[in-house]
Formats: sequence, structure tokens, C-alpha cells
Amino acid sequence: MASEKVFRNDLKTIGLISLHEDNVDSINGAGYKQYIKVLLLSKGAELQVDLAEYSVKQPSLFFVSPNQHLHIKKLGKEEGHFIFYNRDFYCIQIHDEEVACNGLLFSNIYNMPMVELDKDEIPFFSYIFGQMTDEFGLNDTSLEEMLRTYLKQLFIKSARLWKKQNLDKELNEQNSDLEFFRKFTLLVDEHYKEKHHVADYAELLFMAPKTISHKFKRLNLPQPNDVIKNRILLEAKRLLVHTNLTAKEVGYELGYEDPAYFSRLFVQKSGETPSAFRAKFLAIN
Repeated sequence: MASEKVFRNDLKTIGLISLHEDNVDSINGAGYKQYIKVLLLSKGAELQVDLAEYSVKQPSLFFVSPNQHLHIKKLGKEEGHFIFYNRDFYCIQIHDEEVACNGLLFSNIYNMPMVELDKDEIPFFSYIFGQMTDEFGLNDTSLEEMLRTYLKQLFIKSARLWKKQNLDKELNEQNSDLEFFRKFTLLVDEHYKEKHHVADYAELLFMAPKTISHKFKRLNLPQPNDVIKNRILLEAKRLLVHTNLTAKEVGYELGYEDPAYFSRLFVQKSGETPSAFRAKFLAIN
């Protein structure tokens, strides 16, 4: 693996790596796939998260879950940073849902894992990464808690910026509704292979399907059925690109017993057949 600063205690792991051209291949490898990841990349960097390509126009943070594909194609002019950790080290869910390891930055209806940093915001994040780097060099009993504290500060500030950049003012001010959308997408992420309809999630949420649809419509968000189908489509594309499963087998994996129905759904949402998508993607990558 790349040269790294790492803390391990029982099942808890967190590490920090300064990114260079000579260690990017290691980051892209399987060794870090199991971890939750945070990247700070400078202008000029290029990367792929799942099937989306990003060209970094200004210093930016990226938040990547263990189930997502990450490939850094090019680093920017300045040094980048890479934090990796597991759920045992940090995953607050009860009181701090928004900054949890499955919170707003890692699970949002826009599938947008990026936060752009203006010049006024860069010093704060440079300070956080610098302090974390220094902490790894200390042999102190409070090391673990200090690293966790800095990580939480990073998430709180990043979540504020993400909301400012991605949500209109009306939605941003309605925190209860925002939390509802987060819970809905988390349920979809947990059950999309066996629950394909809004009514399935309405039952889990103890509300009528129309109530869910009205919440989404009122705040000008994609309809809940689209959120469900888009999550299914994302996983289908992941499987087509990163496994050797046939289109029929992908459909079965996602809970569709009728291959023809799954194929029609794929065409409806993406404009091409599963086989055509796989061939086109592999031809350009």
C-alpha cells in the first residue's frame, strides 16, 4: 500500500496519506476499497466516482463510500490528501445523522459526492488536515479522540457547504424535510434489491405513498419512484462494468425475475440496452 500514517486500535482504523503520482495506483487498488474515504484534491485533478467523471476546477473535497468505485486518473498541481477509516472508528447515527458515515455527504438524493472550496474556505480545511497529520506523529493516549474530533469538524463544515451548494434556500431551511429525504434514500439504499415501489417504502415509513410524493414535489425534488429506479440503475451499471455477470444475471441480482422487464426498465432509464451500455463503457475506459 501507499506510504501512510495510520492508527489502529482493536477493530478501529483511520489513516491519512499525502497523494503523489507515485502512490495513486495504490489508492486506486483494492486495498482501500473497504474503507470510507475523504479526498482533498487541487485544481486540475481528474477522477471517477462510480460511473461519473469529475474534472476539478477548484480545490474540492470528495466523499466516497466503501461500495463505490473510485479511480483517480490525474492529480492536480498541488499535493492532495486522502483520509480512510472504517465504521468502527467513526459512524455516528443516533444524534448526528447529517454528519454520520452514511449521512448527507455520503448518501444524498443528488448522488453528488463533491464539495467545492472557495479561497476563503481553504485555510480551515488545510488546518484540519495539518492537525490530523501532526496527531499521527504523537504517542498520546488522546490521539484517537483528537482524530475523531477533527474528522467530525471536517464533516460539519463540509455538510454546511454541501447544502449551500446543492440545495435551494427553501429546502435548506426545512431541516425536518431534509432529514426525511435522507432517511428515504437510506431505506432505498438498504432495500432496493427487493423493494422496487414507492408503496414498499411508504409501508416502512408508516405513511401513504401520496404523502411521500407530495413532500418531494413541494420541494422540487426528483419523484420518489425516480430515486428508487435510479438507485437500481446505478447498481446495474456497477455490476455490468465491474463484474462478468450477464444482463440476465444482473437483473436477477437486483430482484427482477423477468429479464425482459429488467431490460425494458434499463432502456427506459438510460436510453440503451444493458449490453450496449457495457460495450460502450468498456470501449472508452
